[in-house]
Amino acid sequence: MSDGIKPESSLHWLSDELNRLKAEGLLRRRRIVNPLPDGACELDGAGLLNFATNDYLGLAGDARLRAAAVEAQDDAGTGARASALVCGRTRWHERLENELARFEGTEAALVFPTGYAANVGTLTALIQPDDVVFCDRLNHASLIDGCRLSGARFRVYRHDRLEVLERELQSGQPAGHRRWIVTDTVFSMDGALAPLPELCALAERYGARLIVDEAHGTGVFGERGRGVCETTQTEHRVAARIGTLSKAVGTLGGFVAGSQILIEWLWNSARSQMFSTALPAPVCAAATESLRIIQAEPERRIQLLDRSQLLRDELERVGCPPMVRSCGPIVPVVLGAPAETTAAAARMEAEGFLVAAIRPPTVPQGTSRLRMSVSSAHSELAVKALAIAVARAVG
Repeated sequence: MSDGIKPESSLHWLSDELNRLKAEGLLRRRRIVNPLPDGACELDGAGLLNFATNDYLGLAGDARLRAAAVEAQDDAGTGARASALVCGRTRWHERLENELARFEGTEAALVFPTGYAANVGTLTALIQPDDVVFCDRLNHASLIDGCRLSGARFRVYRHDRLEVLERELQSGQPAGHRRWIVTDTVFSMDGALAPLPELCALAERYGARLIVDEAHGTGVFGERGRGVCETTQTEHRVAARIGTLSKAVGTLGGFVAGSQILIEWLWNSARSQMFSTALPAPVCAAATESLRIIQAEPERRIQLLDRSQLLRDELERVGCPPMVRSCGPIVPVVLGAPAETTAAAARMEAEGFLVAAIRPPTVPQGTSRLRMSVSSAHSELAVKALAIAVARAVG
């Protein structure tokens, strides 16, 4: 018999770490959520209004998406059977990529199994170890991971202090090496918008390339729903636009939209796309239908932004102002300490509202917050009631 460490005891140190997380108010637990119509859900058996969702346009449960998914399932089954590169790319995948290119106004598009995979795969395929990459400090973890995994020299900048970024860009770069600026267009925990025109100007002035992630912008911002790039008229000034299908589009997956040569390069080099099983055909069909609805029903986007502003106005009225630079459906109220934040979220749950208690490491120390996200499916009455519940929970 071996005298080595037994498997059951080799991870005993995890108990101490889990106890530490619990003591610091950072322990997460798994729960069962059943989505319901009209922006509601059932959480561990209790009915709640769901203000933690990213289903901004209320499309995840739309009957038209379900019908499209059923049609594709009858045709292609429930699983893709292989990576897209091998034999998993069906006519449903081709339809989705063609529709994404039309929607985004680009030459081509490429679908990834998740938004995380789209970010990591794109960044590691484009950014080389001899390059320098500038990453906003508030970027999503998938962007940060992609920048780090690229092996390039990693630099962090703040979008509210672009003069520092400019000084670094002014320092120059050896011939043959590239410089990249990577940013979310909507910062997911603050709800603030990136200063895209200014970033584009810096990139153009100093020979850098800008990559943006429209995860929380697609379907929400812009006259056609293309995102913040459309709103700021910077679509033609960025090297690559990454997006997700799992938020306003209401399905699953990520994508990149851009030139034909960019998409061909990613098809041949993005490892998270090459070595992942493709999206199931029913998901592709549902996403294609969702893009059609987003373009045909702009009133969803208008109502979403109206409801979002109503929540901000109501929070101001009851003395719980949201973060000043937040814009659109992400509405955070900073409380500070993790324990205070989780306690406030629990009190709101008891009143019938599900909101996200966001704590480190998702946000910096001292900035734990209630993160509320509005859907066009929420009524005005529900939004006003939410603001009153926030005031009671944090008062």
